[in-house]
Amino acid sequence: MFKLLDRLRLDRSATTRSGGEIAFISLLFTLVAVAVTGLVIYGAYFGLITALILRSAFFSLVASGALLVLGLASERTWLRWLCYGLAVFALVPGYHLWASYIDIIMRGAMATPPDLWIFAGLLAVLFVLVWQALGWALVVMMAAAILYAWFGYLIPGEYGHGGYDLRRLASTLMLSTEGIYGVPMGVAVEYIFLFALLGGLLMKIGTGEVFVDLARGLTGRMRGGPGLSAALSSALLGTINGSAVANVVTTGTFTIPLMKRVGYTPTLAGAVEAAASSAGQILPPVMGAAAFLMAEIIGVPYAQIALAALIPGLLYVLTLMVAVWLEAGRLGLERDAQAGLALLRDTLLRRGYLLLPLIGLIGFLAAGYTPTRAAVMCLVLGLLISPWRRETRIGLVDLALVCRDTLLAVMPIVAAVAAAGAVIGVLNLTGLGLMLSGLIVDLGNGNLFAILLLTALVSFLLGMGLPTSAAYLLLAVLVAPALTRLGMEPIVAHMFIFYYGLASAITPPVALAAYAAASISGGDANRTAFEAVRLGFVKLLVPFLFATMPALLMVGTPVEIALATALAVIGTVGLTVAFAGWCGRPTTWPERLVLAAASLLVVWPTPVASTDVITLSARCAGLVLFVMVGLRLAGSISDTSQVKRKA
Repeated sequence: MFKLLDRLRLDRSATTRSGGEIAFISLLFTLVAVAVTGLVIYGAYFGLITALILRSAFFSLVASGALLVLGLASERTWLRWLCYGLAVFALVPGYHLWASYIDIIMRGAMATPPDLWIFAGLLAVLFVLVWQALGWALVVMMAAAILYAWFGYLIPGEYGHGGYDLRRLASTLMLSTEGIYGVPMGVAVEYIFLFALLGGLLMKIGTGEVFVDLARGLTGRMRGGPGLSAALSSALLGTINGSAVANVVTTGTFTIPLMKRVGYTPTLAGAVEAAASSAGQILPPVMGAAAFLMAEIIGVPYAQIALAALIPGLLYVLTLMVAVWLEAGRLGLERDAQAGLALLRDTLLRRGYLLLPLIGLIGFLAAGYTPTRAAVMCLVLGLLISPWRRETRIGLVDLALVCRDTLLAVMPIVAAVAAAGAVIGVLNLTGLGLMLSGLIVDLGNGNLFAILLLTALVSFLLGMGLPTSAAYLLLAVLVAPALTRLGMEPIVAHMFIFYYGLASAITPPVALAAYAAASISGGDANRTAFEAVRLGFVKLLVPFLFATMPALLMVGTPVEIALATALAVIGTVGLTVAFAGWCGRPTTWPERLVLAAASLLVVWPTPVASTDVITLSARCAGLVLFVMVGLRLAGSISDTSQVKRKA
C-alpha cells in the first residue's frame, strides 16, 4: 500500500505539506483522473451523453482535480484551503446540470435563483483556476468581458449595448452550450483529452524512445548528426503529443547533451531542440489542441485539417534540418559514432511494433472513422501490444499513472478553453466580435496584405499572453472573419491565425520552449530563443506563403499543389542558406543578399496559377539568380577541393 501511494505521489506538491496530506490529495487526484478518463472514453465511443451534460461533468471533474493539485502546491495557507473548498464546489455545477437537465430544457434555459448562486460559484471556480494555472492575462480578459456585458449600457456609441443582468449571463454562460460549456469545451472532452491520453500511453510503452532511435539511425552518421536527430525525433514525437514544452523536456534531456558532446554550443543545442519541438504543434496527425478546435469552428472533418497542415509542417521540418546541417558544416562538427543503419535496423526489428498504434490511427482516419472512435481503437491497440515484451509491459498502476499524467497535462488547456468560452459567449451575446472584425477591415483599408500584417501582429501578441488554444479561439472570433470577408478561404484564414498564435513557443519575450531548452543546455535563455527563431523562421514566413498560395494547404488542383510546393521549397531553402551564411564554404554578404532576394522573388505573393507579367518576371528572375549563385558556390567549392587534394 505504501509503495502504491509513493508511486502516485504528486511531484508538484509543496515541500511543507505533511506526508498524510500529500498522500491523500495524490490518491484523490488519481481517482478523479480515472473518473475523467472513464467519462471521456465512454462519451467518445458510445456518444450517448447529451453535450451539455458531458461537457459540464467533464469540466467539474477536471476543475476539481486541478484545484486539488494547485492547492497542494500553494505555499499560502489561505489560498490552499480556498482551492480545496472550491475543488469540492466545482463538482456542483456538473451534478446540477445532470440532475436538472430536463427542467432546464422545459423552461428554455432561463436561470432561476438557485442557478444564480451556482453560477456565481462557478465563476469563482473558473477565476481561481485560471489565475493559478495560467496567470493573470485570461483573468483580466474574463473580468473585462463580464463587466462589458453588465455595464455596456454606460458605453456611448456603436460599441455600447442595453446591458445584461446576472440572470441572462447565467443562462448564456452556464445553462447553454454558448458559453463555458460551448464548442471549445466540447473539443476538450471529445478530442484533446482523448488524444493526450493516447500520447501518454504511447510514451509509457516506449514509442517516444523508438522515435529518438529511428531518428538517430536515419541521421546520426551524417555531419552534426545529433542535431539532425534532435530535429527529426522531436518532430516525430510531436506528432503524438503536440506540446512544444513537453517535447523539449522529453527528448531534450537526451538530445541536448548529445549535441553538446559533438561540438554544438549550449545556446545552439537548446535552439535546435526548441525549434524542433515546436514542430509537433503543426505536424499531423495529432498536432496541437487548437487544430481540433479549428475543425469544429470551420465545420470540416479533422482529417481535412490534418491534410491541409501536411505540406507546411513538412516544409518547416525540411528547412529546419537543412539549417541544422548547414550549422554543423560551418562549425565542422563530428558525427554520432553510435548511430547509423545498424541502430535503425535493430530498432525496427526489436521495437518497431510500438509504432502500430500511430500507423493504426492514420489508417482508421483514412478509412473514415471519426477521430474519437479512431483514438479509442488505438488506445485498445496500444494496450494489446504492450505485453509483447517485458520492457513495454504495463499494469493497472501504470494505467492509473497515465490517466493522472494526462489530467495534469490538459488542466491548463481545459482552464483556457473554459475561460475563452466565457469570453466568446459574451462577444456573441453583445455582438462585439463582429464589430471588432469590421474594425480590422477598416484599419487595413480593405488591403489584404495590410490586414494580414495586422492579423499577424494581433495573433502574435495574443499568443504571447495566452495558451495556444485560448489565443486561437479568441482570434477565430475576432480576426478570422476579417480575412474571410475579403474572400479568403476559411481554412486558410484560420490556419494563418493558428500559426501566428503558436509562434510564441520560440519567440521572445515568452518563448517557453526555448527557455525550457536553455534550462537543460545551460545556455542563455534569450540568446537561445533568438537562435531558435533564426532556425525556425519558416513558421513566421509560411503563413504568408499559404495566404497567397492556398495550394500549399491542398486548396487547388494537383498541378497547383505540386507547383506551389516546389516554389515554397526553393524559396524557404534559399532563405535558410542565406541566414546560415555557409554552403560548403562561408558565403559573402552580397551572396547572402542575392539569395534572400531570389527566394522572395520565387515565392512572389500571388496565387501559384497567376500568369501576369509581373508574377512571371519575378519568379523567373528569382530562379535565374538562384542558378547564378549556385554555380558560383559550386565553382568555388570545387576549386577549394582541388587545392586540398594537391596539398
